[in-house]
Amino acid sequence: MNTVADDRRLPDVATGPEPAAGGALDWVGMDGIDLPVRCADGRGGTLTVPARVSVQVNLADPAARGIHMSRLYLALEQSLAGQVLTPAGLCSLLHALVASHAGLSSRARLRVEYSQLLQRPALVSDNTGWRAYPVTVEAQLLGERFSVQLGCELLYSSTCPASAALSRQLNQQRFDADFAGAVPSQRAVREWLGSERGVAATPHAQRSTANVVVRLAAGFDLPVSELVDMLERALATPVQTAVKREDEQAFAKLNAENLMFCEDAARRMCAALDTDARIAGYRIRAAHHESLHPHDAVAEVCKNF
Repeated sequence: MNTVADDRRLPDVATGPEPAAGGALDWVGMDGIDLPVRCADGRGGTLTVPARVSVQVNLADPAARGIHMSRLYLALEQSLAGQVLTPAGLCSLLHALVASHAGLSSRARLRVEYSQLLQRPALVSDNTGWRAYPVTVEAQLLGERFSVQLGCELLYSSTCPASAALSRQLNQQRFDADFAGAVPSQRAVREWLGSERGVAATPHAQRSTANVVVRLAAGFDLPVSELVDMLERALATPVQTAVKREDEQAFAKLNAENLMFCEDAARRMCAALDTDARIAGYRIRAAHHESLHPHDAVAEVCKNF
Protein backbone atom coordinates (compact mmCIF):
# COMPACT_ATOMS: atom_id res chain seq x y z
CA MET A 1 0.00 0.00 0.00
CA ASN A 2 1.40 3.44 -1.01
CA THR A 3 2.15 5.87 1.75
CA VAL A 4 1.75 9.64 1.49
CA ALA A 5 5.52 9.93 1.17
CA ASP A 6 5.50 7.46 -1.74
CA ASP A 7 2.77 9.46 -3.50
CA ARG A 8 4.88 12.59 -3.32
CA ARG A 9 7.94 11.08 -4.95
CA LEU A 10 8.64 12.70 -8.32
CA PRO A 11 8.16 10.31 -11.22
CA ASP A 12 11.22 9.32 -13.25
CA VAL A 13 10.19 7.93 -16.62
CA ALA A 14 13.83 7.21 -17.49
CA THR A 15 13.72 4.26 -15.06
CA GLY A 16 10.43 2.99 -16.44
CA PRO A 17 9.78 0.35 -19.08
CA GLU A 18 12.09 -0.08 -22.05
CA PRO A 19 11.39 2.27 -25.00
CA ALA A 20 9.10 0.88 -27.69
CA ALA A 21 11.89 1.33 -30.24
CA GLY A 22 15.19 0.59 -28.53
CA GLY A 23 18.71 0.96 -29.82
CA ALA A 24 22.06 2.56 -29.06
CA LEU A 25 22.60 6.22 -30.02
CA ASP A 26 25.84 7.86 -31.11
CA TRP A 27 25.41 11.15 -29.27
CA VAL A 28 22.85 12.60 -26.88
CA GLY A 29 23.16 15.84 -24.95
CA MET A 30 22.63 19.59 -25.09
CA ASP A 31 23.59 22.45 -27.43
CA GLY A 32 23.87 26.15 -26.76
CA ILE A 33 24.28 26.13 -22.97
CA ASP A 34 25.10 29.57 -21.51
CA LEU A 35 27.96 29.25 -19.02
CA PRO A 36 30.90 31.31 -17.74
CA VAL A 37 34.36 29.98 -18.56
CA ARG A 38 37.79 30.96 -17.32
CA CYS A 39 40.56 31.56 -19.85
CA ALA A 40 44.09 32.95 -19.79
CA ASP A 41 44.25 36.66 -20.66
CA GLY A 42 47.67 36.54 -22.35
CA ARG A 43 49.27 38.63 -19.59
CA GLY A 44 49.69 36.00 -16.91
CA GLY A 45 46.18 36.38 -15.49
CA THR A 46 42.74 34.99 -16.21
CA LEU A 47 39.42 36.28 -17.46
CA THR A 48 35.92 34.95 -16.88
CA VAL A 49 33.87 35.30 -20.06
CA PRO A 50 30.43 34.18 -21.25
CA ALA A 51 30.45 31.08 -23.43
CA ARG A 52 28.13 28.80 -25.38
CA VAL A 53 28.74 25.16 -24.63
CA SER A 54 27.56 21.98 -26.31
CA VAL A 55 28.02 18.60 -24.66
CA GLN A 56 27.07 15.03 -25.56
CA VAL A 57 27.67 11.46 -24.46
CA ASN A 58 26.75 8.30 -26.30
CA LEU A 59 23.84 6.11 -25.19
CA ALA A 60 25.38 2.66 -25.40
CA ASP A 61 22.59 0.78 -23.60
CA PRO A 62 19.95 0.01 -26.25
CA ALA A 63 17.31 -0.58 -23.58
CA ALA A 64 17.83 2.71 -21.71
CA ARG A 65 15.21 5.42 -22.22
CA GLY A 66 17.70 8.31 -22.08
CA ILE A 67 20.66 9.96 -20.38
CA HIS A 68 20.79 12.32 -17.37
CA MET A 69 20.99 15.84 -18.80
CA SER A 70 21.24 17.46 -15.37
CA ARG A 71 24.39 15.48 -14.56
CA LEU A 72 26.07 16.84 -17.66
CA TYR A 73 25.03 20.40 -16.90
CA LEU A 74 26.17 20.35 -13.27
CA ALA A 75 29.54 18.83 -14.17
CA LEU A 76 30.10 21.51 -16.82
CA GLU A 77 29.12 24.34 -14.50
CA GLN A 78 31.44 23.18 -11.73
CA SER A 79 34.44 22.49 -13.98
CA LEU A 80 34.37 25.35 -16.50
CA ALA A 81 33.76 28.10 -13.94
CA GLY A 82 36.29 26.69 -11.48
CA GLN A 83 39.41 26.22 -13.59
CA VAL A 84 41.14 27.71 -16.62
CA LEU A 85 40.49 25.95 -19.92
CA THR A 86 43.38 23.54 -20.57
CA PRO A 87 43.64 20.19 -22.36
CA ALA A 88 44.31 18.44 -19.04
CA GLY A 89 41.25 20.01 -17.45
CA LEU A 90 39.06 19.14 -20.41
CA CYS A 91 40.28 15.55 -20.36
CA SER A 92 39.36 15.24 -16.68
CA LEU A 93 35.95 16.79 -17.36
CA LEU A 94 35.17 14.34 -20.15
CA HIS A 95 36.17 11.40 -17.96
CA ALA A 96 33.84 12.77 -15.27
CA LEU A 97 30.98 13.03 -17.77
CA VAL A 98 31.42 9.39 -18.79
CA ALA A 99 31.71 8.31 -15.16
CA SER A 100 28.45 10.11 -14.35
CA HIS A 101 26.75 7.81 -16.86
CA ALA A 102 28.31 4.50 -15.87
CA GLY A 103 26.56 1.68 -17.65
CA LEU A 104 25.00 4.07 -20.15
CA SER A 105 27.88 5.85 -21.88
CA SER A 106 31.47 5.14 -22.90
CA ARG A 107 32.46 8.36 -24.68
CA ALA A 108 31.90 12.11 -24.44
CA ARG A 109 32.55 15.30 -26.34
CA LEU A 110 32.07 19.03 -25.84
CA ARG A 111 32.41 22.30 -27.70
CA VAL A 112 33.07 25.68 -26.06
CA GLU A 113 32.62 28.95 -27.99
CA TYR A 114 33.61 32.31 -26.56
CA SER A 115 35.38 35.57 -27.39
CA GLN A 116 38.94 35.91 -26.16
CA LEU A 117 39.84 39.49 -25.20
CA LEU A 118 43.49 40.34 -25.84
CA GLN A 119 45.19 43.70 -25.34
CA ARG A 120 47.14 44.76 -28.41
CA PRO A 121 49.79 47.51 -28.57
CA ALA A 122 49.81 50.19 -31.28
CA LEU A 123 52.54 49.94 -33.92
CA VAL A 124 54.42 53.11 -32.94
CA SER A 125 52.61 55.16 -30.29
CA ASP A 126 52.14 54.18 -26.66
CA ASN A 127 48.46 53.39 -27.19
CA THR A 128 46.93 50.00 -26.49
CA GLY A 129 43.49 48.61 -27.23
CA TRP A 130 41.43 45.45 -26.83
CA ARG A 131 40.52 42.98 -29.55
CA ALA A 132 37.95 40.20 -29.22
CA TYR A 133 38.89 37.00 -31.04
CA PRO A 134 36.19 34.36 -31.57
CA VAL A 135 37.48 31.07 -30.16
CA THR A 136 36.23 27.50 -30.39
CA VAL A 137 37.55 24.64 -28.27
CA GLU A 138 36.46 21.09 -29.10
CA ALA A 139 37.41 18.08 -26.99
CA GLN A 140 36.50 14.43 -27.42
CA LEU A 141 37.02 11.26 -25.40
CA LEU A 142 36.55 7.98 -27.24
CA GLY A 143 37.29 5.19 -24.80
CA GLU A 144 40.74 6.21 -23.53
CA ARG A 145 41.63 8.25 -26.63
CA PHE A 146 41.47 11.98 -25.91
CA SER A 147 41.82 14.73 -28.51
CA VAL A 148 41.42 18.50 -28.47
CA GLN A 149 41.16 21.14 -31.18
CA LEU A 150 41.58 24.89 -30.82
CA GLY A 151 40.12 27.32 -33.35
CA CYS A 152 40.30 31.09 -33.67
CA GLU A 153 39.31 33.84 -36.08
CA LEU A 154 41.39 36.92 -36.74
CA LEU A 155 41.16 39.95 -38.99
CA TYR A 156 43.98 41.38 -41.09
CA SER A 157 44.51 43.73 -44.01
CA SER A 158 45.46 42.44 -47.45
CA THR A 159 46.71 44.63 -50.28
CA CYS A 160 46.47 43.07 -53.74
CA PRO A 161 49.87 42.53 -55.44
CA ALA A 162 48.34 42.81 -58.93
CA SER A 163 46.59 46.05 -58.07
CA ALA A 164 49.83 47.41 -56.59
CA ALA A 165 51.73 46.66 -59.82
CA LEU A 166 49.03 48.34 -61.93
CA SER A 167 49.08 51.37 -59.65
CA ARG A 168 52.86 51.68 -59.91
CA GLN A 169 52.57 51.65 -63.69
CA LEU A 170 50.07 54.54 -63.64
CA ASN A 171 52.37 56.45 -61.29
CA GLN A 172 55.22 55.97 -63.77
CA GLN A 173 53.04 57.19 -66.63
CA ARG A 174 52.01 60.26 -64.64
CA PHE A 175 55.68 61.01 -63.92
CA ASP A 176 56.57 60.68 -67.60
CA ALA A 177 53.77 63.07 -68.54
CA ASP A 178 54.60 65.67 -65.90
CA PHE A 179 58.36 65.69 -66.56
CA ALA A 180 58.42 65.03 -70.29
CA GLY A 181 61.60 66.43 -71.83
CA ALA A 182 62.90 67.64 -68.45
CA VAL A 183 65.69 66.57 -66.14
CA PRO A 184 64.08 67.30 -62.75
CA SER A 185 66.14 67.95 -59.66
CA GLN A 186 65.92 65.77 -56.59
CA ARG A 187 63.96 68.53 -54.85
CA ALA A 188 61.46 68.77 -57.72
CA VAL A 189 60.89 65.00 -57.72
CA ARG A 190 60.51 64.95 -53.96
CA GLU A 191 57.91 67.74 -54.04
CA TRP A 192 56.08 65.98 -56.88
CA LEU A 193 55.99 62.71 -54.92
CA GLY A 194 54.49 64.55 -51.94
CA SER A 195 51.75 66.18 -54.01
CA GLU A 196 48.45 64.74 -55.24
CA ARG A 197 50.00 64.48 -58.70
CA GLY A 198 52.48 62.00 -57.26
CA VAL A 199 49.74 59.41 -56.67
CA ALA A 200 48.00 58.52 -59.90
CA ALA A 201 46.47 55.32 -58.44
CA THR A 202 46.33 53.36 -55.21
CA PRO A 203 46.13 49.57 -54.93
CA HIS A 204 42.98 48.08 -53.50
CA ALA A 205 43.10 46.51 -50.04
CA GLN A 206 40.47 44.91 -47.87
CA ARG A 207 39.76 43.64 -44.40
CA SER A 208 40.37 39.89 -44.49
CA THR A 209 39.50 36.96 -42.24
CA ALA A 210 41.58 33.98 -41.21
CA ASN A 211 39.82 30.98 -39.67
CA VAL A 212 42.30 28.52 -38.22
CA VAL A 213 41.69 25.27 -36.33
CA VAL A 214 44.64 23.36 -34.90
CA ARG A 215 44.74 19.84 -33.50
CA LEU A 216 47.00 19.74 -30.46
CA ALA A 217 49.65 17.08 -30.09
CA ALA A 218 49.20 14.77 -27.10
CA GLY A 219 50.39 16.25 -23.83
CA PHE A 220 50.66 19.84 -25.08
CA ASP A 221 48.80 23.03 -24.27
CA LEU A 222 48.61 26.06 -26.57
CA PRO A 223 47.19 29.25 -25.06
CA VAL A 224 44.93 31.19 -27.41
CA SER A 225 47.13 34.28 -27.08
CA GLU A 226 50.16 32.35 -28.37
CA LEU A 227 48.25 30.99 -31.36
CA VAL A 228 46.95 34.47 -32.23
CA ASP A 229 50.41 36.02 -31.85
CA MET A 230 51.92 33.35 -34.09
CA LEU A 231 49.38 33.89 -36.86
CA GLU A 232 49.45 37.68 -36.67
CA ARG A 233 53.24 37.70 -36.92
CA ALA A 234 53.00 35.51 -40.01
CA LEU A 235 50.43 37.75 -41.69
CA ALA A 236 52.18 40.97 -40.53
CA THR A 237 49.11 43.20 -41.08
CA PRO A 238 46.60 42.47 -38.30
CA VAL A 239 43.90 45.10 -37.83
CA GLN A 240 44.70 47.74 -35.23
CA THR A 241 42.82 49.14 -32.24
CA ALA A 242 43.72 52.60 -30.86
CA VAL A 243 45.87 54.43 -33.43
CA LYS A 244 47.39 57.84 -34.00
CA ARG A 245 48.69 59.17 -37.30
CA GLU A 246 52.12 57.63 -36.80
CA ASP A 247 50.48 54.23 -36.28
CA GLU A 248 48.36 54.62 -39.39
CA GLN A 249 51.44 55.52 -41.40
CA ALA A 250 53.29 52.47 -40.03
CA PHE A 251 50.29 50.32 -40.96
CA ALA A 252 50.36 51.66 -44.53
CA LYS A 253 54.07 50.78 -44.68
CA LEU A 254 53.42 47.25 -43.45
CA ASN A 255 50.77 46.77 -46.13
CA ALA A 256 53.18 47.91 -48.84
CA GLU A 257 55.82 45.50 -47.52
CA ASN A 258 53.38 42.59 -47.30
CA LEU A 259 51.36 42.53 -50.52
CA MET A 260 49.44 39.25 -50.62
CA PHE A 261 46.81 37.26 -52.37
CA CYS A 262 44.68 34.90 -50.28
CA GLU A 263 47.03 32.11 -51.42
CA ASP A 264 49.98 33.99 -49.93
CA ALA A 265 48.15 34.50 -46.63
CA ALA A 266 47.27 30.80 -46.32
CA ARG A 267 50.86 29.75 -47.07
CA ARG A 268 52.26 32.20 -44.53
CA MET A 269 50.08 30.72 -41.82
CA CYS A 270 51.03 27.18 -42.87
CA ALA A 271 54.71 28.01 -42.57
CA ALA A 272 54.20 29.41 -39.06
CA LEU A 273 52.16 26.45 -37.78
CA ASP A 274 54.59 23.92 -39.25
CA THR A 275 57.32 25.16 -36.91
CA ASP A 276 55.39 24.49 -33.68
CA ALA A 277 55.73 21.00 -32.19
CA ARG A 278 52.54 21.50 -30.16
CA ILE A 279 50.46 21.42 -33.35
CA ALA A 280 49.75 17.98 -34.82
CA GLY A 281 47.50 19.20 -37.62
CA TYR A 282 45.54 22.19 -38.83
CA ARG A 283 42.84 23.54 -41.10
CA ILE A 284 43.25 27.06 -42.51
CA ARG A 285 40.86 29.28 -44.44
CA ALA A 286 41.91 32.74 -45.64
CA ALA A 287 39.10 34.92 -47.02
CA HIS A 288 39.81 38.30 -48.64
CA HIS A 289 36.61 40.34 -48.71
CA GLU A 290 37.37 42.07 -51.99
CA SER A 291 36.90 45.79 -52.45
CA LEU A 292 37.22 45.27 -56.22
CA HIS A 293 34.60 42.51 -56.47
CA PRO A 294 31.28 41.80 -54.75
CA HIS A 295 32.59 38.34 -53.87
CA ASP A 296 35.39 36.98 -51.68
CA ALA A 297 38.68 35.41 -52.68
CA VAL A 298 39.38 32.33 -50.53
CA ALA A 299 42.15 29.79 -50.00
CA GLU A 300 42.00 26.69 -47.82
CA VAL A 301 44.55 24.11 -46.74
CA CYS A 302 44.58 21.15 -44.32
CA LYS A 303 47.38 19.08 -42.84
CA ASN A 304 46.90 15.92 -40.76
CA PHE A 305 43.33 16.94 -40.05
